[in-house]
Amino acid sequence: MAKNIYVGNLAWSTTDADLRNLFAEFGEVISARVISDRETGRSRGFGFVEMDDAGAAQAIQALNGKGIGGRDLKVNEAQPRESRPSRPRY
Repeated sequence: MAKNIYVGNLAWSTTDADLRNLFAEFGEVISARVISDRETGRSRGFGFVEMDDAGAAQAIQALNGKGIGGRDLKVNEAQPRESRPSRPRY
């Protein structure tokens, strides 16, 4: 089964490929995505990696707090998004 991992405090220059390569040493990476702002296209400083359970546990333990690109990563199991009330469209 796959686990979704939240990766925060990324350097602004981090790409999807960088994220995939960082996690690949811990197991098979199913997907890796840096989240970007819809309007500007600029990185929002966080992303998500999906990988197998065993590799995910190792990656979280090894990478949480690790300094990458001058920043200490925050790595943990992703939590489901809280539902937000929909905004009216005008």
